[in-house]
Amino acid sequence: MANTPQSKKRARQNERRHAINKARRSRIRTFLRNVEEAISSGDQEAAAIALRNAQPELMRGVTKGVLHKNTVARKMSRLSSRVKALGA
Repeated sequence: MANTPQSKKRARQNERRHAINKARRSRIRTFLRNVEEAISSGDQEAAAIALRNAQPELMRGVTKGVLHKNTVARKMSRLSSRVKALGA
């Protein structure tokens, strides 16, 4: 358990950041699930719109330190190629 005032404060801050990061990660997963559902339905237009909506949320996750930029780049690349393949 934290003993010094500094470590007590850090524990409080960590708790707060954990809640914020957890909410942000959950929100990102929701956007990704929407894209996955649109892809599985076979509707390219809906999938493209869902992907466009998910992109800024993913990038925000990178800037806030929730996700690594290479992880997001990989996810965006794979999703966009799958959306593109729906049209073919």
